[in-house]
Amino acid sequence: MSALLEVERVSKAFSGIPVLKDVSLSLAAGHVLGIVGENGAGKSTLMNVLGGIVVADAGAVRLAGAEFRPRGPAEAMGRGVAYIHQELNLLPNLSVAENLFLARLPRRGLLVNRRRLEADARERLLAVGLEVSPWGLVGELGPGARQLVEIARALAADARVVILDEPTTSLTAPEAERLFALVRRLRDEGRGLLYISHALGDVLRLAGEVLVLRDGEAVAAGPASGFDEPRLIALMVGRSIETVFPTRAAAPPADPALEVEKLGRKGAFREVSLAVRPGEVVGLAGLMGAGRTEVLRAIFGLEPPDSGDVRVHGRRLRPVPREAIARGVAIVTEDRRADGLVLDASVAANLALASLPAHAHGGWIDRGALARALAAQAEAVRLDAPAGLGRPARTLSGGNQQKVVLGKWLLGRPSVVLLDEPTRGIDVGAKQHVYRLVADLAAAGAAVLLASSEIEELLGLADRILVLRRGSVVDELARPEFDRERILAAALGTASGGAAS
Repeated sequence: MSALLEVERVSKAFSGIPVLKDVSLSLAAGHVLGIVGENGAGKSTLMNVLGGIVVADAGAVRLAGAEFRPRGPAEAMGRGVAYIHQELNLLPNLSVAENLFLARLPRRGLLVNRRRLEADARERLLAVGLEVSPWGLVGELGPGARQLVEIARALAADARVVILDEPTTSLTAPEAERLFALVRRLRDEGRGLLYISHALGDVLRLAGEVLVLRDGEAVAAGPASGFDEPRLIALMVGRSIETVFPTRAAAPPADPALEVEKLGRKGAFREVSLAVRPGEVVGLAGLMGAGRTEVLRAIFGLEPPDSGDVRVHGRRLRPVPREAIARGVAIVTEDRRADGLVLDASVAANLALASLPAHAHGGWIDRGALARALAAQAEAVRLDAPAGLGRPARTLSGGNQQKVVLGKWLLGRPSVVLLDEPTRGIDVGAKQHVYRLVADLAAAGAAVLLASSEIEELLGLADRILVLRRGSVVDELARPEFDRERILAAALGTASGGAAS
């Protein structure tokens, strides 16, 4: 099997932290190589090397036998490698045709040849089975259609290697099946495809070979027939899935610490109701755009709701962050760098942000008591900051930055904790520390509402799981009912998804 694309012992580090370590792979024409790994395993960095976004520190890449070291995405595309990102790189205010041929618009003299542009666009859209007007705005298309436009653009550039990064995240089940059919057709046409996805069942269905990354290293590779989902998970995390999550006792019966009743915000979610008891972890599942993040932000008051009520320990909570904090509500936001940290401030300053009033007496901060509390909190969250708490927060790794965000809120001993993607972008070891902290919070009596796009994370941590689709709760599962396929079906709106049917 001659290789179309060869990656040999590629390594990459950022700020001295290795994220790829001697990774090798081989992709033949007419094959699909599935690449799996936890967040932070190095998948995106490897694809960024192939897509010309970053340059490897060591190793070699060859395309059809020739050295391949692109100095940018345009050069990579020009050489025949198309990287279709999870966040699609389309211009919503331009037409489909303009997006397809943006860098290669056909011209008649100084003017765009619109007749030729339309004909070429229709040909490319037909090739991916998309029936839309070439002159319609991309911003008016749904997620599935935009995904196909991105693939059509790659075909317009005659890509020999197509990289698909989490392509089904925001697609409905019929849209995903349409995409799978296209992937198989591109494979049969002799193109090579790299397929990256957390949906392990999809990878095993589509790929002929699989590569597993963990902590920046290739830990397994071979024919897809040699893997199943439990084995892939064990390889991805380095141990069986049962040992990744801490064992927790069931929460004792109690009145809810957090109650949400018919909460709504126009265009985001509607009539969401839920309750979380002290010591309980309730998970929010759903596809991107289902409303998980928006619900958490509304509860805390970052984006106030239009309707409904929130009660904390039986008392109504006004949708104002200051009041939420005063009432013992904490939130770990999805984007820690944008919303959770002051990156240029010290680690100590970030840890103290949410609890300074508790260490003030007569308007003055008790610096000695605060320093002792910060040191204890850093130890409690297992913060690895060799240069001390005085270093800027931006110098920490992603996992340690997340520990700072968690530590900031835990210092105030909250009774209600809202967690939005708490392990996104951190490595496996840091994830386990976060899981331990969540379990410790629940054991101490906090009510935890956890939104996550990783179903295994919800299965491992939650006592109950609510599934959101298009801003509404469509299913609820207690732990004895946990079933990955049912959750996915409810999120996608297929018939087997419990209340979603």
